[in-house]
Amino acid sequence: MTEQQESFLHLIKPGEAIPNDWFKGLIPSNIKVGENSVIDSSQSFKTFFSKLPIALIIGSYVTIWRASFATEENGLIEIGDYCYLAGASLVASQKITIGNRVLIAGGATIIDSDFHPIAPAARLADTIAISPLGNHNKRPTVKSKPVVIGDDVWIGYNATILKGVTIGAGAIITPGSVVTENVAAGITVAGNPAKPVEI
Repeated sequence: MTEQQESFLHLIKPGEAIPNDWFKGLIPSNIKVGENSVIDSSQSFKTFFSKLPIALIIGSYVTIWRASFATEENGLIEIGDYCYLAGASLVASQKITIGNRVLIAGGATIIDSDFHPIAPAARLADTIAISPLGNHNKRPTVKSKPVVIGDDVWIGYNATILKGVTIGAGAIITPGSVVTENVAAGITVAGNPAKPVEI
């Protein structure tokens, strides 16, 4: 790392605080980290609620800058080597897997669940169940499906990857795309919903 990078990026050390962190939190202890992976703030884990023994696996030489990891109690996130996440949000109810050398730009969101029912009546029941006076045990079933991002994928600014999607190696997700279906290896997609395009 350069001197400038050292001033705001720190080695990720499970269970420890980041020196001079503006957010007074700890790096979760239930994560596994490869060598020389860095982060700017423990704020990335503000909504990291997974209770799995190992809930986040980060490979080697990964840079995490202003990113957010949000998990439910059984959520698992895996990130390969040499990845760069800048201002991205990963939200896992079940599992998100990211390969090696993946670049994820600011505002991008990867989410493996709807986190609420789709049907109007079920959404109303869910709203009541999660209200301060509700019974969380009476929440309707919410669908979740793992997301898999292959090696060498680039995910552009403000792109959204939804539940159950697999993105093949070397694919490009252009800025603002909403990916609702699988993307084949080496393909570039754009739009809402995202479709293959020529570049």
